[in-house]
Amino acid sequence: METISIKDEARRLVDQLPENSTWDDLMHEIYVRQSIEKGLADSDAGRTTSVEEVREKFGLHK
Repeated sequence: METISIKDEARRLVDQLPENSTWDDLMHEIYVRQSIEKGLADSDAGRTTSVEEVREKFGLHK
C-alpha cells in the first residue's frame, strides 16, 4: 500500500474545503482526520472494546 505524505494529504484537505473556509474549518478537518487515523491504528493493534463489554460496564441492555 502506498504511503501518502503529510504534505500531500494536507493539500488534499485544503483543496476540498469551500473557498470561504476559515482556519477553524481547516483545524477541524485536521482534527477529524487525526482522530480517524488514531482509531484505525487502535483497531489494527487490537486496542478496542466490544459493544457487549461497554453495555455490560455501563449496565445498558438492548
